Formats: sequence, structure tokens, C-alpha cells
Amino acid sequence: MNKEDIRAILQAHGRITVPIEALPDDANLFTAGMTSLASVEVILALEEKFGIEFPDQMMHRKTFGSISSIAAAIAGLRSAA
Repeated sequence: MNKEDIRAILQAHGRITVPIEALPDDANLFTAGMTSLASVEVILALEEKFGIEFPDQMMHRKTFGSISSIAAAIAGLRSAA
């Protein structure tokens, strides 16, 4: 897993209005234009790409608010497996 994979998913599904490559890893994705509906598409694409499932307790804006927080969530799920 790398952040470029996450960026590619955000580019394809996030409906972010700024160039994804210009966003810092800690930039707020919702401020950048991602909607709640788009975040659902991002979550599904992340689960498929990385072979994971986000548990209910991780389903909130904080988990999917930045590239860094997404990467940390995925790393945590993989280490717990």
C-alpha cells in the first residue's frame, strides 16, 4: 500500500475539485471538494483495492478526511489482520 494508490482512488472516485497531486497528505479532502456520497465510493474502492473492510467504528469523516488518515487506517487494519 502506498499513498499513490490512495491518490489514484481519490482521483477516480473522490470528486475533488483541485488537482489531487497538488494536495498535501494532510489536506482536508472534504474542504477540497469530496462529498459524503463521493466518500462512500472512495471507501468501496479502497476496500476492493486493498482487500480490507472498514469496521463501523471507523466510518466517520476523521478516518477519510485526509490521505494521511486513510493511509493510517489501512495500515492499522492490515496490522490487526
